Amino acid sequence: MMGPFKTEEEMAGAACERMTSQPGASNGAYGFEYCALHYYAVEDDAFFLSYLSDVGGTSAGGAKYCEIPRALLDVEHKDVVILGGAHTHPHSPRFSKKDMSTRAHWLPVRFVDPSTGRIWDRQLMMFLKEKTGECRAYIYNNSTRIISSLRDGKWVPIARAYTDAGDIEMLEGRDWLP
Repeated sequence: MMGPFKTEEEMAGAACERMTSQPGASNGAYGFEYCALHYYAVEDDAFFLSYLSDVGGTSAGGAKYCEIPRALLDVEHKDVVILGGAHTHPHSPRFSKKDMSTRAHWLPVRFVDPSTGRIWDRQLMMFLKEKTGECRAYIYNNSTRIISSLRDGKWVPIARAYTDAGDIEMLEGRDWLP
């Protein structure tokens, strides 16, 4: 769907705009989520975002969800490394406890790409369009359990998950918004 991007940060910024502009993606409590995969193509040395899935809905208690694609079909790239999922939130800049729980981690959380020898961490991205029109991108590293916010084109650590259930604590002087 999107790419190539030379950095993960460039891809996340563009993906935030594209994903949150989908119908209903920014409609607050009445909205719904879109999901995708983000990945790296070895032969292009570049990052990509897959086509979107809008398969999902609202679960008991009003929580929004979407189904992250389970496979990738990119006929232009034969050697890809799937880094994790990405999804929108229609009304909250926070990851859910379910997103942060160790049960939701993609295994292995850290791995070596055999063709390049590069070490990768699995990560979950989340995007939100503020009422002001500003797009917010966040990333949760399944290995380090650190949550970062994309600020001025760079990932800035803001919180960490500290229990298997997904409880988080904000880092000193940090918050979800700059």
